[in-house]
Amino acid sequence: MTGKNPYDRLLKEVTAGGKTYKYYDLKQLGKKYDKLPYSIRVLLESAVRNCDNFQVKEGDVNNVLDWEVNQAVEGGVEVNFKPARTILQDLTGVPAVVDFAAMRDAVKALGGDPDKINPICPSDLVIDHSVQADFTRTEDALQKNEELEFTRNRERFIFLKWGAKAFRNMLIVPPGSGIVHQVNLEYLARVVFTDGDILYPDSVVGTDSHTTMINGLGVVGWGVGGIEAEAVMLGQAISMLVPQVVGYKLVGKLSQYATSTDLVLTITKNLRSLGVVGKFVEFFGPGVAELSIADRATISNMCPEYGATVGFFPIDDNSLQYLHQTNRDSNKINAIETYLKVSGMFRDFTNAAEDPTFSQVVELDLGTVVSCVSGPKRPQDRVSVTEMKPAFTQCLTNRVGFNGFGLKEDALKRKGSFLHEGKEYTITHGSVVIAAITSCTNTSNPSVMLGSGLLAKKAVQAGLTVAPYIKTSLSPGSGVVTHYLRESGVVPFLNQLGFDIVGFGCMTCIGNSGPLPDYIVNAIEQNELVCAGVLSGNRNFEGRIHPNTRANYLASPLLVIAYAIAGRVDIDFETEPIGTGTNGKNVFLRDIWPSRAEIQAVEKASVIPAMFRDVYSRIENGSNAWRSLEAPEGKLYPWDKTSTYIKNPPFFDGMSKSLPDPKSISNARVLLLLGDSVTTDHISPAGSIARNSPAARFLANRGLTPKDFNSYGSRRGNDDIMSRGTFANIRLVNKFLTLPGPRTVHIPSNEEMDVFDAAELYKKDNTPLILIVGKDYGSGSSRDWAAKGPFLLGVKAVIAESFERIHRSNLVGMGIVPLQFIQDQSADSLGLTGKELFNIEIPKDIKPLQHITVKTDSGKSFEVIARFDTEVDLLYYRNGGILNYMVRKMAA
Repeated sequence: MTGKNPYDRLLKEVTAGGKTYKYYDLKQLGKKYDKLPYSIRVLLESAVRNCDNFQVKEGDVNNVLDWEVNQAVEGGVEVNFKPARTILQDLTGVPAVVDFAAMRDAVKALGGDPDKINPICPSDLVIDHSVQADFTRTEDALQKNEELEFTRNRERFIFLKWGAKAFRNMLIVPPGSGIVHQVNLEYLARVVFTDGDILYPDSVVGTDSHTTMINGLGVVGWGVGGIEAEAVMLGQAISMLVPQVVGYKLVGKLSQYATSTDLVLTITKNLRSLGVVGKFVEFFGPGVAELSIADRATISNMCPEYGATVGFFPIDDNSLQYLHQTNRDSNKINAIETYLKVSGMFRDFTNAAEDPTFSQVVELDLGTVVSCVSGPKRPQDRVSVTEMKPAFTQCLTNRVGFNGFGLKEDALKRKGSFLHEGKEYTITHGSVVIAAITSCTNTSNPSVMLGSGLLAKKAVQAGLTVAPYIKTSLSPGSGVVTHYLRESGVVPFLNQLGFDIVGFGCMTCIGNSGPLPDYIVNAIEQNELVCAGVLSGNRNFEGRIHPNTRANYLASPLLVIAYAIAGRVDIDFETEPIGTGTNGKNVFLRDIWPSRAEIQAVEKASVIPAMFRDVYSRIENGSNAWRSLEAPEGKLYPWDKTSTYIKNPPFFDGMSKSLPDPKSISNARVLLLLGDSVTTDHISPAGSIARNSPAARFLANRGLTPKDFNSYGSRRGNDDIMSRGTFANIRLVNKFLTLPGPRTVHIPSNEEMDVFDAAELYKKDNTPLILIVGKDYGSGSSRDWAAKGPFLLGVKAVIAESFERIHRSNLVGMGIVPLQFIQDQSADSLGLTGKELFNIEIPKDIKPLQHITVKTDSGKSFEVIARFDTEVDLLYYRNGGILNYMVRKMAA
């Protein structure tokens, strides 16, 4: 039972914006508060305000207040945190709403009231991951892509429209509005909640790992699995460990020719090398004052790539100016400023006396940042532009790995030719075939977007062009971008280089790059070419952008255009011309590169509040196509058994009100033996459905042709597709096999087959399955199907050298046991082949982080750590997962 808040004694009154509010005055808690990192102050305020001695206890408050001691405790100190709101995008939002609908059915089946399954905290869902770059380089590409988006996703959109009406406290932003994180930044973020009688800081968890982007505006937020987000939506607190906070000090100024993208790629490599997984990073120092909110948001967006939980910028005068620029209500801005100053949460970055205590401090001089990219396979592998040519050349012959393709010397001169629009072209290793200005990382930032427009203008005026076979595209993060690009006059020049606006959504960065022409694909495949994609996104893992771009580089929008003009990534821009311009004159990149001062002058004139007012005044209405959709009525969803998009999942089949006993795992087989850095894209790809895959066969058996297969991301509302798509990435490296691919060996028969087919054979024999994997298992985008899919295949446990934070939580949320090798041990060091039978005894009274024994039929046994990090983890596990726990709770 919840009780009276013991901290109501801290309530004070304050008048702001013509209204009197109350707030919890944390300064009364003593001097410890004054030296807390600003991000920790937000956690403390939430603990104080939500303290009911049931979900959030006085002990949680004390544990956060004693942060300086507790952040250093070995094994961590657990606290409960209740975020102020949740945010979802549609690839993760559709399965969340499907789960909500299924939970209503399950609660009803157990005799409860299904209407209790309803978001309790404010929840926003932005439809932004469905649009694909099928059409490019034409004036009507945007219209055609949006029409195709509605054709492909009609069932999903009808379902979401039902959810918008059926569930209270949920806002759904229609497709075509922009990218979730930019809409969050420009419109949805409250910064401080001012709607009720009590003022309190905004905080958010989201079902996309790049939810962290909102930290740039001073809102504490991070990505969680869809499963965990659903619990938060239902009023549950998040269990977490008191984090260490790394203070990242910025000094100096960026040079005239460095961009925010160069800065973030530098920080990403720096922090990834430092090791900040599970930690907060908080930026401070006089250099922060030199950065716009868009610059800060770019840095915060890439937080998952450097591995931290948050990359936080406390609120300062720049933050308030941004709220005015984005047309927030002036009375609310006044209340925000007043509250932050009286509560000690407002920062002056030039005043070192305000610097809090940190776990450790690192420093970067902004003046040392140079132009760079990251790749060819990971966002943390930064390469300065001056080193790009030798670095790529070396990658070709390096052994296969994150920086190698393993080519032999005789393969280096291979070329492929094809006819495009009647003209013959030749491509080779390093040729650019996809160049995309895409994703929230950069399209949130007017400086680099306008910079790319100015570079395009100078390029066109110099007589430069982009080869017509290169798939170029521009997918802005919001409609506001279109406004200021047009206002600045750069759109015609972008169009002339092929960077027409093709959609408002994630697109290429999520793998929705659309197809390449068959003749280009044939030229690449027949000659085994390492061709390149260059994008202004945040992820470039193998197989993510497009199956035929083996090398992918993250770059600023300016460099995306530069490499598109050059047509290749193995170019030294210092010594080689980017192209031949008017009258056969060589043009170098330095000849057309705009300075930071030029860009800032155009930005000041072009980005105005009226643009934000115009775009967001009508954002909730959607297009004519959205408004014309007719959705079902009622609290329970009328499932269509013929649908291949939306299906009632089997997670609650046979569920009872009573708790099942924890069961040991006996005579388990290894489904896959994997190495390091297996991402959620490897486990549950979001891109296209291969025509020879189990998912394709399933769809074909239901009368669909390949053009209607759509993507795995779009079909996350159907477990039949998603279970067949689990481990379906063509770049998956399974140590049972010699070649990459979505295949494994069925141990009893010693036959090679698709992963799904092997799992089905094991299921017929009632054989439980486990996975044995390396370091950083589950890195990449937060993806609940990366846990749901293995669960449906029959995976009971994963033994890893280490786990990515969100994915470990998702495994627990699905009742899968995350087990971690003892430090310095691995499958290799223990001599495990993966062909053994495994027995894992799980004690009924298992404790957090308990060591348990794994035994094999070969006689080998070894200890592992059960990565149930908290008591709440164990509560969810004992219930068979977080959703089952919520159903039992709501049905009780």
